[in-house]
Amino acid sequence: MKLRALAKINLGLDVTGKRPDGYHEVRMIMQNIQMFDQLEIERSEQPGIRIETNLSFLPCNENNLVYKAADLLMKEFDIREGLDVKLSKFIPVAAGMAGGSSDAAAVMVGVNRMFQLGLSVGELMERGVKIGADVPYCIMRGTALAEGIGEKLTKLPPMPFCYVLIGKPGINVSTKFVYGNLDLKKIEYHPDIDGIRQAIEQKDLKGIASRMGNVLELVTCPAYPVIDDIKNLMIREGALNAMMSGSGPTVFGLFEDKDTAQKAYETLRDSGLTRQTFLTTVPEGGGKPKR
Repeated sequence: MKLRALAKINLGLDVTGKRPDGYHEVRMIMQNIQMFDQLEIERSEQPGIRIETNLSFLPCNENNLVYKAADLLMKEFDIREGLDVKLSKFIPVAAGMAGGSSDAAAVMVGVNRMFQLGLSVGELMERGVKIGADVPYCIMRGTALAEGIGEKLTKLPPMPFCYVLIGKPGINVSTKFVYGNLDLKKIEYHPDIDGIRQAIEQKDLKGIASRMGNVLELVTCPAYPVIDDIKNLMIREGALNAMMSGSGPTVFGLFEDKDTAQKAYETLRDSGLTRQTFLTTVPEGGGKPKR
């Protein structure tokens, strides 16, 4: 079985509090883009979960979210057969684009189908949060408001079609570092999450872009000034707006016009500010590519 694990961006990310267990309360607008990892999964008579990947530095054992996700379902349903997983990574790693969470979500969907477990999307999402806070969204996909620690999801209408320029600098950022250094008392500006939601419902791309905001930039941007350099370049090149996704360091810019987006892509690619540069789109008409 072949599956696609879609990347996500955050159109808005607000942190509203910290829970006693150390997790932060968030309000986010999540959106898939047309960038994906590919997983090939095959059932095997040999027990156990075996993972191979195209990136040598990724763990292929129980430290990989794909392993954890498959193991969770196979133990719960007492599956005695084994699973072979070939993971081809294209979503940048440690980039704030939920690549690992999306891979975990895809393998949960695949195991559910392959072994005919009969779990609904909602039941998979309930189990997915045990793997990571972004996994339930990556199972549901599309456009969504995420609250709680990210697991309370409200499906929204698809956002208007646009071009998305992605730039990841040659650094990796630890989500733990970012949240650990976020001082809630120093957050003076909170992004207008409800306004973004309203603009999505009105199919107002400029309204979405004008309200974009991410409070985690308060930590990540001062630590890594290249993030602001990438944002400023995208805006100079015609982006409606540009922002860091998740805890970073990836930056995305939204464009209405393909030619403008293409020119911005070439300028960013040649600037030396990024290690990985991509030009893609949101799913057209809100459609979701087949897993």
